[in-house]
Amino acid sequence: MFKKTVLTFGFLMVLTSFCGFHTRWTVPALASDAIGPGYSLLSEGDYMISPYDELIRSISEEEGHDWRLISAMAYHESRFRSHLVSPRGARGLMQVMPSVARQFGVPVELIADPEINVRLANQLLSSIVDALQMAEDTPAADRMSILLACYNSGLGHVRDARRLARRDGENPDSWDVVLSYLSLKALPEYYESELVRCGRFTGAGMTQAYVDDVLDHYRQYCRIAAL
Repeated sequence: MFKKTVLTFGFLMVLTSFCGFHTRWTVPALASDAIGPGYSLLSEGDYMISPYDELIRSISEEEGHDWRLISAMAYHESRFRSHLVSPRGARGLMQVMPSVARQFGVPVELIADPEINVRLANQLLSSIVDALQMAEDTPAADRMSILLACYNSGLGHVRDARRLARRDGENPDSWDVVLSYLSLKALPEYYESELVRCGRFTGAGMTQAYVDDVLDHYRQYCRIAAL
Protein backbone atom coordinates (compact mmCIF):
# COMPACT_ATOMS: atom_id res chain seq x y z
CA MET A 1 0.00 0.00 0.00
CA PHE A 2 1.31 3.41 -0.90
CA LYS A 3 1.82 5.98 1.84
CA LYS A 4 -0.38 9.07 1.73
CA THR A 5 1.68 12.21 2.07
CA VAL A 6 0.61 15.47 3.63
CA LEU A 7 1.64 17.60 0.70
CA THR A 8 -0.63 20.38 -0.49
CA PHE A 9 -0.62 20.70 -4.24
CA GLY A 10 -0.89 23.84 -6.29
CA PHE A 11 -0.52 23.85 -10.03
CA LEU A 12 0.91 20.54 -11.27
CA MET A 13 2.54 20.64 -14.70
CA VAL A 14 3.30 17.67 -16.89
CA LEU A 15 6.71 16.06 -16.61
CA THR A 16 8.52 18.98 -15.04
CA SER A 17 6.28 20.27 -12.27
CA PHE A 18 5.64 17.80 -9.47
CA CYS A 19 5.16 19.54 -6.12
CA GLY A 20 6.50 17.72 -3.09
CA PHE A 21 8.89 17.80 -0.21
CA HIS A 22 11.50 20.52 -0.40
CA THR A 23 14.28 18.65 1.30
CA ARG A 24 17.71 20.31 1.31
CA TRP A 25 20.67 18.04 0.76
CA THR A 26 24.29 18.48 1.71
CA VAL A 27 27.21 17.38 -0.41
CA PRO A 28 28.95 14.21 0.86
CA ALA A 29 32.36 15.01 2.26
CA LEU A 30 34.04 12.10 0.48
CA ALA A 31 33.40 10.18 -2.70
CA SER A 32 33.25 7.02 -0.61
CA ASP A 33 30.21 8.48 1.16
CA ALA A 34 28.28 8.53 -2.12
CA ILE A 35 25.54 6.16 -0.97
CA GLY A 36 25.45 7.37 2.60
CA PRO A 37 27.01 6.13 5.82
CA GLY A 38 24.16 3.72 6.53
CA TYR A 39 24.31 1.82 3.26
CA SER A 40 26.82 -0.26 1.39
CA LEU A 41 26.91 -1.95 -1.97
CA LEU A 42 26.28 -5.65 -1.52
CA SER A 43 28.52 -8.27 -3.07
CA GLU A 44 27.22 -10.90 -5.46
CA GLY A 45 25.68 -13.67 -3.43
CA ASP A 46 24.69 -11.25 -0.66
CA TYR A 47 21.73 -9.71 -2.44
CA MET A 48 18.47 -10.96 -3.92
CA ILE A 49 17.83 -8.38 -6.64
CA SER A 50 20.72 -5.94 -6.95
CA PRO A 51 23.75 -4.62 -5.07
CA TYR A 52 21.45 -1.75 -4.03
CA ASP A 53 18.98 -3.97 -2.15
CA GLU A 54 19.83 -2.49 1.26
CA LEU A 55 19.56 1.08 0.08
CA ILE A 56 16.39 0.66 -1.98
CA ARG A 57 14.64 -1.37 0.70
CA SER A 58 15.41 1.02 3.54
CA ILE A 59 14.40 4.19 1.70
CA SER A 60 11.30 2.65 0.10
CA GLU A 61 10.05 1.38 3.45
CA GLU A 62 10.53 4.85 4.94
CA GLU A 63 8.44 6.32 2.14
CA GLY A 64 5.78 3.60 2.23
CA HIS A 65 6.50 1.89 -1.08
CA ASP A 66 7.22 -1.72 -1.98
CA TRP A 67 10.98 -1.92 -2.43
CA ARG A 68 10.58 -4.65 -5.03
CA LEU A 69 8.53 -2.29 -7.21
CA ILE A 70 11.18 0.41 -6.86
CA SER A 71 13.81 -2.18 -7.77
CA ALA A 72 11.81 -3.18 -10.85
CA MET A 73 11.66 0.45 -11.88
CA ALA A 74 15.40 0.85 -11.32
CA TYR A 75 16.07 -2.19 -13.49
CA HIS A 76 14.00 -0.78 -16.34
CA GLU A 77 15.35 2.75 -15.98
CA SER A 78 19.07 2.03 -15.66
CA ARG A 79 19.78 -1.70 -15.26
CA PHE A 80 21.05 -0.60 -11.83
CA ARG A 81 23.76 1.64 -13.34
CA SER A 82 24.01 4.66 -11.04
CA HIS A 83 26.22 6.59 -13.46
CA LEU A 84 23.74 6.44 -16.37
CA VAL A 85 22.71 9.73 -18.01
CA SER A 86 20.04 9.71 -20.71
CA PRO A 87 20.08 11.94 -23.81
CA ARG A 88 17.32 13.99 -22.14
CA GLY A 89 19.38 14.48 -19.00
CA ALA A 90 17.73 11.95 -16.70
CA ARG A 91 20.26 10.58 -14.23
CA GLY A 92 21.03 7.74 -11.91
CA LEU A 93 19.40 4.49 -10.90
CA MET A 94 15.87 5.88 -11.21
CA GLN A 95 16.62 8.25 -14.13
CA VAL A 96 15.51 11.34 -12.26
CA MET A 97 15.19 14.49 -14.36
CA PRO A 98 16.91 17.71 -13.20
CA SER A 99 13.55 19.48 -13.30
CA VAL A 100 12.17 17.04 -10.72
CA ALA A 101 15.21 17.55 -8.51
CA ARG A 102 14.65 21.30 -8.61
CA GLN A 103 11.01 20.87 -7.65
CA PHE A 104 12.12 18.96 -4.57
CA GLY A 105 14.82 21.47 -3.68
CA VAL A 106 17.69 19.12 -4.50
CA PRO A 107 20.84 20.49 -6.17
CA VAL A 108 21.02 19.04 -9.65
CA GLU A 109 24.67 18.08 -9.23
CA LEU A 110 23.65 15.61 -6.48
CA ILE A 111 20.89 13.67 -8.19
CA ALA A 112 23.12 10.89 -9.52
CA ASP A 113 24.05 9.94 -5.95
CA PRO A 114 22.24 6.61 -5.45
CA GLU A 115 20.77 7.45 -2.06
CA ILE A 116 19.47 10.84 -3.17
CA ASN A 117 18.29 9.44 -6.49
CA VAL A 118 16.27 6.64 -4.90
CA ARG A 119 14.85 8.94 -2.24
CA LEU A 120 13.77 11.45 -4.87
CA ALA A 121 12.01 8.76 -6.87
CA ASN A 122 10.19 7.53 -3.76
CA GLN A 123 9.12 11.02 -2.77
CA LEU A 124 7.95 11.69 -6.30
CA LEU A 125 5.83 8.55 -6.23
CA SER A 126 4.33 9.61 -2.91
CA SER A 127 3.42 13.00 -4.31
CA ILE A 128 1.83 11.40 -7.38
CA VAL A 129 -0.27 9.09 -5.21
CA ASP A 130 -1.50 12.07 -3.23
CA ALA A 131 -2.31 14.05 -6.37
CA LEU A 132 -4.25 11.23 -8.03
CA GLN A 133 -6.59 10.65 -5.08
CA MET A 134 -7.74 7.27 -6.34
CA ALA A 135 -10.59 5.55 -4.54
CA GLU A 136 -9.57 3.44 -1.56
CA ASP A 137 -11.01 0.30 -3.16
CA THR A 138 -9.02 0.69 -6.37
CA PRO A 139 -7.46 -2.72 -7.16
CA ALA A 140 -3.74 -2.83 -6.47
CA ALA A 141 -2.91 -3.73 -10.07
CA ASP A 142 -4.79 -0.70 -11.41
CA ARG A 143 -3.30 1.59 -8.78
CA MET A 144 0.23 0.41 -9.50
CA SER A 145 -0.17 0.65 -13.28
CA ILE A 146 -1.55 4.19 -13.18
CA LEU A 147 1.21 5.25 -10.83
CA LEU A 148 3.87 3.82 -13.14
CA ALA A 149 2.25 5.54 -16.12
CA CYS A 150 2.61 8.86 -14.30
CA TYR A 151 6.26 8.18 -13.57
CA ASN A 152 6.89 7.37 -17.21
CA SER A 153 4.71 9.78 -19.17
CA GLY A 154 4.03 12.54 -16.67
CA LEU A 155 1.31 13.17 -14.15
CA GLY A 156 -0.32 15.80 -16.37
CA HIS A 157 -1.14 13.46 -19.25
CA VAL A 158 -2.57 10.84 -16.90
CA ARG A 159 -4.71 13.43 -15.15
CA ASP A 160 -5.99 14.58 -18.55
CA ALA A 161 -6.92 10.99 -19.42
CA ARG A 162 -8.73 10.53 -16.12
CA ARG A 163 -10.69 13.77 -16.56
CA LEU A 164 -11.80 12.67 -20.03
CA ALA A 165 -12.77 9.26 -18.68
CA ARG A 166 -14.80 10.81 -15.89
CA ARG A 167 -16.57 13.09 -18.38
CA ASP A 168 -17.61 10.07 -20.43
CA GLY A 169 -18.87 8.12 -17.44
CA GLU A 170 -15.89 5.76 -17.39
CA ASN A 171 -13.90 4.67 -14.33
CA PRO A 172 -10.84 6.94 -13.94
CA ASP A 173 -9.26 4.44 -11.55
CA SER A 174 -9.17 1.64 -14.13
CA TRP A 175 -5.83 1.20 -15.87
CA ASP A 176 -7.50 -0.13 -19.02
CA VAL A 177 -9.68 2.97 -19.17
CA VAL A 178 -6.81 5.36 -18.48
CA LEU A 179 -4.65 3.69 -21.13
CA SER A 180 -7.49 3.96 -23.63
CA TYR A 181 -7.81 7.70 -23.05
CA LEU A 182 -4.06 8.20 -23.16
CA SER A 183 -4.24 6.70 -26.66
CA LEU A 184 -7.20 8.91 -27.57
CA LYS A 185 -5.22 11.98 -26.55
CA ALA A 186 -3.42 11.68 -29.90
CA LEU A 187 -6.67 12.75 -31.62
CA PRO A 188 -7.74 16.43 -31.97
CA GLU A 189 -11.27 15.73 -30.78
CA TYR A 190 -9.77 14.68 -27.45
CA TYR A 191 -6.62 16.75 -26.93
CA GLU A 192 -8.46 19.93 -27.94
CA SER A 193 -11.03 19.41 -25.19
CA GLU A 194 -11.21 22.11 -22.54
CA LEU A 195 -10.58 19.36 -19.98
CA VAL A 196 -7.11 18.70 -21.38
CA ARG A 197 -4.35 20.75 -19.78
CA CYS A 198 -1.27 19.12 -21.30
CA GLY A 199 -2.12 18.89 -24.97
CA ARG A 200 -1.53 16.07 -27.42
CA PHE A 201 -0.03 12.78 -26.30
CA THR A 202 1.41 10.21 -28.68
CA GLY A 203 3.34 8.01 -26.26
CA ALA A 204 0.60 5.64 -25.07
CA GLY A 205 2.29 2.61 -26.63
CA MET A 206 5.60 3.37 -24.96
CA THR A 207 3.87 3.98 -21.64
CA GLN A 208 2.04 0.65 -21.88
CA ALA A 209 5.31 -1.13 -22.66
CA TYR A 210 6.96 0.55 -19.66
CA VAL A 211 4.17 -0.43 -17.29
CA ASP A 212 4.09 -4.02 -18.56
CA ASP A 213 7.85 -4.44 -18.31
CA VAL A 214 8.13 -3.00 -14.81
CA LEU A 215 5.24 -5.11 -13.55
CA ASP A 216 6.73 -8.24 -15.11
CA HIS A 217 9.96 -7.66 -13.21
CA TYR A 218 8.04 -6.75 -10.07
CA ARG A 219 6.27 -10.09 -10.14
CA GLN A 220 9.59 -11.85 -10.61
CA TYR A 221 11.10 -9.95 -7.68
CA CYS A 222 8.10 -10.79 -5.49
CA ARG A 223 8.81 -14.46 -6.08
CA ILE A 224 12.46 -14.23 -5.05
CA ALA A 225 12.37 -11.55 -2.35
CA ALA A 226 10.16 -11.37 0.71
CA LEU A 227 8.92 -8.07 2.13
